[in-house]
Amino acid sequence: MTIRVLIADDQAMVRGGLRLILEDQPDITVVAEAADGVTALDLARRLRPDVSLVDIRMPGAGGLEVTRALAGPGVPDPLRVIVVTTFDLDEYVYGALRGGAVGFLLKDAGPALLVEAVRAAHAGDALISPSVTVRLLRRMAVPASPSPAARPLTDRETEVVREIARGRTNLEVAAELFISLSTVKSHVSGIQTKLGLRNRVEIAAWAWEHGVVTGPG
Repeated sequence: MTIRVLIADDQAMVRGGLRLILEDQPDITVVAEAADGVTALDLARRLRPDVSLVDIRMPGAGGLEVTRALAGPGVPDPLRVIVVTTFDLDEYVYGALRGGAVGFLLKDAGPALLVEAVRAAHAGDALISPSVTVRLLRRMAVPASPSPAARPLTDRETEVVREIARGRTNLEVAAELFISLSTVKSHVSGIQTKLGLRNRVEIAAWAWEHGVVTGPG
């Protein structure tokens, strides 16, 4: 199956570079480009790409606004958005994750990580880079006792939450906890239901904010 991608960035050179990297992969194709946020919203809603790569700073509508409109709380059929930016700022990461983004990449992250993030988003996973997202989530963590979930997590679910918050993929969680991949996916689904969260990125944010994990793994 080909992964259909929208690229939204106000710099033509950046869009061209991202396109070259992605279309070098046999399973990824770029279906549209946008140079501003308004065009990005229109194209995304009309074409419904599998993954949208959105820059933070764009004319018309910024990347955070675009992310909230396409993937934010209350959107009935949200799209998968990855925020790609040169700005390594806490408020941007927080805004992107709260806006529904399933990934946050710096533009110098490299081709391999970009491709991995697109594939992860398409698979319903989320790329949480230990060097970026987890570090920033840790800064935003509230030093308080863990906040109880509406329905308490089991010990195993809590272990899965900690691993997700440390930036591990489902495969890595399975290996770390000596359980099957399907079991990890089942736990993630149950955790999302109990906490009222929509994806792994929100699980990670919840874990750091409520003190479930407080240090590197």
